[in-house]
Amino acid sequence: MNNLQALAQRLMALDDKIAVCMRCGMCQSVCPTFRTYYQEADVARGRLVLINNLAHMLLKDPEALAEKLGRCLLCSSCQSVCPPGVKIMEIFREAREVVYGYLGLSPIKKLIFRAVLPNSGLFNFVIRAGAPIQGMLFKKTHDAQGTVCAPMFDFLIGDRHIKPLAKKPLHSILGKVDEPRKEGGIKVAFFPGCVGDKMYVDMSLACIKVFRHHDVAIFIPEKQICCGIPAVCSGDAAGMLKELKVNLEEFAKSDYDYVVTPCATCTSTIKELWPEYAERIGEKEKQLARDIAMKTMDINVFMVEVLGVKATESPTASATPVTYHDPCHLVRSLGVTSEPREVLKANPQYKFVEMNDHDKCCGNGGSFNLLHYEFSRKIGQRKRDNVIASGARIVATSCPACMMQLEDVLSQNKDGVLVKHTVQLYAESLD
Repeated sequence: MNNLQALAQRLMALDDKIAVCMRCGMCQSVCPTFRTYYQEADVARGRLVLINNLAHMLLKDPEALAEKLGRCLLCSSCQSVCPPGVKIMEIFREAREVVYGYLGLSPIKKLIFRAVLPNSGLFNFVIRAGAPIQGMLFKKTHDAQGTVCAPMFDFLIGDRHIKPLAKKPLHSILGKVDEPRKEGGIKVAFFPGCVGDKMYVDMSLACIKVFRHHDVAIFIPEKQICCGIPAVCSGDAAGMLKELKVNLEEFAKSDYDYVVTPCATCTSTIKELWPEYAERIGEKEKQLARDIAMKTMDINVFMVEVLGVKATESPTASATPVTYHDPCHLVRSLGVTSEPREVLKANPQYKFVEMNDHDKCCGNGGSFNLLHYEFSRKIGQRKRDNVIASGARIVATSCPACMMQLEDVLSQNKDGVLVKHTVQLYAESLD
């Protein structure tokens, strides 16, 4: 009875939030999923109608409801143009939590979110065990990106082209890091994210190079783990809370001025969702999460606002043209747009060119890419076309998930354009 009462209360709370929706359809003009198949159920307005009938749909066909709610990238495009300011992302996250609380998570997701990801030792062991056998499972695509594919696993991951796991993850290269501040200097807690630790290690090392060059002391929590966004997107609040508790404990082990991350998704999760979910744990954790959120900065913002990185007056005559893709979690969630471009212009060896629809979603969406790959690739193809039309030889971005998507679609089209993180291009200019 208590569970039913709790469910009823959550449904009523969702109804109150949805009531603000005017059904104006502004979300149609910006929704990447709607622009792909033009189905009303794939746009925010249509999904809000489904959520408005959540109780009925849960009883009638909960699996179909879960599938419809899952066909959303959570890119916030709709929320950014909503005239009455409906908190669409908050509604969608809560609706998924209600639906999967009713349906139950799959055993695999439960294992990943509640056993593997909250345990840094176990997660790192799984990755260490998998890295050496990649050569037997993957086939090189011989593209400019250095990606691989896995024909024998097409049934599981499709024919996507991905970067292989790093031969040595970041935490193995650096070990325990907790440096003292230099006199009058600053100290950062570095959060590379899962992909930055285990796949794009060169990106994370570029961040370390920047810190070292600018005499920034570094603290890397030894057992920091996933920021929790995969669990949140899958409606698993329990998994998110387990991961959050571990991270809060780890980040409380040292003193620092800023938390810096090169992952747009991690940045927005720490700043926006950690304080929200910490309220379910306790007062101490809530305050700690708020303190960490206040200190958290995207690496580009940190370099421009704290380190004083500035654009050069003019690029060299032989400068390589580079364009920029705005990650959804930076441009819409955090309003970060100028700083990454400033960082790109700080290296005179590169000439910045803007592409069309630079702030439109690339189609990755984390688990969306895994569960709806063909859908994701169609959206990514539009982004690829804009990259190519810009004439750039490099496309930079500030999110590893976007990097994965861009590498895939460019590789699939046999394009020679390279994908880089902004910090990598800036780090090249440092001695």
